[in-house]
Amino acid sequence: MTASTTAAETRAALDALGFDPAAYTGGSLAAHSPIDGAKIGAVRETSVAGVEEAAGKAAEAFRAWRLVPAPRRGELVRLFGEELRASKAHLAALVTLEAGKIVSEAAGEVQEMIDICDFAIGLSRQLYGLTIATERPEHRMMESWRAAGPCGIISAFNFPVAVWSWNAALALVCGDPVLWKPSEKTPLTALAVQAIFERAVKRFGDAPDNLSQVLIGGREIGAALVADERVPIISATGSTAMGRDVGQKLAARFAKAILELGGNNAMIVTPSADLDLALRGIAFAAMGTAGQRCTTLRRLFVHESVYDQLLPRLKKAYAGVAIGDPRDARVLVGPLIDEHAWHGMERALGDATGLGARIHGGQRREVIGEGVYVDPAIVEMKSHEGPMLRETFAPILYVMRYRDLEEAVALNNAVSAGLSSSIFTNDLREAEYFVSEAGSDCGIANVNIGPSGAEIGGAFGGEKETGGGREAGSDSWKAYMRRATNTVNYGRTLPLAQGVSFDIGD
Repeated sequence: MTASTTAAETRAALDALGFDPAAYTGGSLAAHSPIDGAKIGAVRETSVAGVEEAAGKAAEAFRAWRLVPAPRRGELVRLFGEELRASKAHLAALVTLEAGKIVSEAAGEVQEMIDICDFAIGLSRQLYGLTIATERPEHRMMESWRAAGPCGIISAFNFPVAVWSWNAALALVCGDPVLWKPSEKTPLTALAVQAIFERAVKRFGDAPDNLSQVLIGGREIGAALVADERVPIISATGSTAMGRDVGQKLAARFAKAILELGGNNAMIVTPSADLDLALRGIAFAAMGTAGQRCTTLRRLFVHESVYDQLLPRLKKAYAGVAIGDPRDARVLVGPLIDEHAWHGMERALGDATGLGARIHGGQRREVIGEGVYVDPAIVEMKSHEGPMLRETFAPILYVMRYRDLEEAVALNNAVSAGLSSSIFTNDLREAEYFVSEAGSDCGIANVNIGPSGAEIGGAFGGEKETGGGREAGSDSWKAYMRRATNTVNYGRTLPLAQGVSFDIGD
């Protein structure tokens, strides 16, 4: 495979997905493949006026879609899941070409879309409210859940299709149309998903128009979506800086915010840990997606009694990992998304060097064209400071020794983000301490698996500067709905709560 093939393969994947070439040529926003830097498309950007028009269409669709019974709404998601299954290979190929993910991770991302569709289909028959005990005789009190309105979804390049599906599948069964502002770095995959969804809508038959719309462009398009009063829910995935801005703007108009922001995830390896298991967990969590996951392992705390056993094995694994063209099934680490990511990695490694760290790896490689390929870096730190305290979206693993578990847990918690964390231990007390109230302060706390690779069955998200949002799994569907408390008096008197008396006579 050569640099000249990326554009041709992109065209082939889009053609297989039923794209009209006019949809990805002739526009003002160029799409480039991180594999070689080649231009693979040029799409038309949405104007701010176009965002306003789309919000109006979504509001109109909402008025009809909310009245469709939830199990019937689930049928549309079922059909979408079928279309995804039929298109999985071609959509996964497009994810690899536009986002640079290795073959298995790209396929896994599309499978994640299929899985959340399956989850949402069952959920469409389980939008339960509670019947509540009432103190008033001959009354019934209950809660009910209703569709909330159009849901805006702002996604990042690193999961160019899955993040949309986590939100969209739940929003649609809850009765909410969706407006999707994808990363300007991955517009083709978004348009491909929209085409697949439209095929499902056609098979469904009687869905209102504009249940899903894609808004292409940069920050001004996202800002217009966030500002629109007709969009009561915004799910935004990206940097903490972006989330802080979005959250404040949504709070000003009392809209719901589902924020999935930065992570600075840690793992603790204890004296009792299975080091073979830990090594595998570290390798995927730290090097998978070339370190460009919000759940990437970035900080590793190893007990001093096993540090000198684990680190040489880890360095050997890093030295032997296959780095290169992500279309090659043997490759485990593909390219960074662009030059900006490389500059961030350079800065972080420079800062670590200034603090006396020992760095293994971290060099840039020339692989294909203008693609940005790097050796994943292991950075032995003397203390928990400097670049360890911030997220750098690149394959950098900071490693430190520790002496006691309370110290390691405190270090795990001593950063501004609170997304994911893990511990490797065969000691039941250590495991239970880590997941207890006194342990990890992250939204995800794992035992004997790494911090990345979450399943859709559990609510995904984190605390502190990670934003507090939750997607997929558990009861996160409630974020896409509004709750009403209903009290029904079926008697002939009107007793008031709390014993209040207000008798106006006959």
